[in-house]
Amino acid sequence: MCRPGAAVLLASVSLLTVGLAPSGPPPLPGRMTDTGGGTQLITAQAARTSSTTGTVTWWDRRDGRWVKAGSAAARFGAKGLVEGGARRQGTNTTPTGLYGLPYAFGIEAAPDGTKAPYRRVHRNSWWCQDNDSRAYNRWTEPRAADCRAAESEHLVSYATQYAHALVVGFNYERPVRGRGAGIFLHVNGRGATAGCVSVPADAMRRIVRWADPVRRPHIAIGTAGGATAITRY
Repeated sequence: MCRPGAAVLLASVSLLTVGLAPSGPPPLPGRMTDTGGGTQLITAQAARTSSTTGTVTWWDRRDGRWVKAGSAAARFGAKGLVEGGARRQGTNTTPTGLYGLPYAFGIEAAPDGTKAPYRRVHRNSWWCQDNDSRAYNRWTEPRAADCRAAESEHLVSYATQYAHALVVGFNYERPVRGRGAGIFLHVNGRGATAGCVSVPADAMRRIVRWADPVRRPHIAIGTAGGATAITRY
C-alpha cells in the first residue's frame, strides 16, 4: 500500500518524466515523403521559389533517427528554383526534387578520406550541354566531336567552383533534351548560380569527404512550403 506522501512523490516523478519526453517536430528528413532509401541525405532548402539563397544540411541516419552531420549557407540559381520535371535549359533555375549523387569530381585532388568515386578534372575535361550531341549531360574527355564548345562547360575554366563538386543526378539517367545539363553541388562563385547549388569551399570539402556510396546518399532540393516543398520529395 502506498502512503499519501509517497503517492504525491510518485506523481511528481511521473510528471517530470513526461516533461523529459522529446518535443517539437521531427528533423527535416523525418518529415519528407522520400529520402532515397539510404542512410545519408543532403537537404538543400530555400524559403521560396524566388529565393537565390538558403541552407544545405547533410544528415546521417543512426539507430532509426536522422541526425544532422553539418550545415552551411547555400546559393541557388539566379532565377530561383523550379520543379525539376518542368525545368527548361538555360533558365538559370535550380531544379527541385530528390536525386542521386553519381560521383564526385574536382580540379583539386580528392580530400583525404574521400570514399565516393572521384574524377579529377584535366585540361580536356568537358561537360556536354549540347542538345544535339550523343554526349548530352555527360562528362566527355576530350570533348565529343558532335558536342559544340559553345554549348558545353570546359570544367577546368571554373577553378573556384569546381575545386570540389558532386554531380547531382538531375536529368542524368535518361536525359531529356532541353531539360538541362550539368547540375552540380559545388563551391560558391561570386554570386547566385546558373542552376546548381553551391556552398562555401570548406563545407564542400566536408561533404565530399562525408559522402559514402555504401550508404546511398541522395540530395533533396526544395522550398519551405508550397508545390515545391522539400517535404513532398
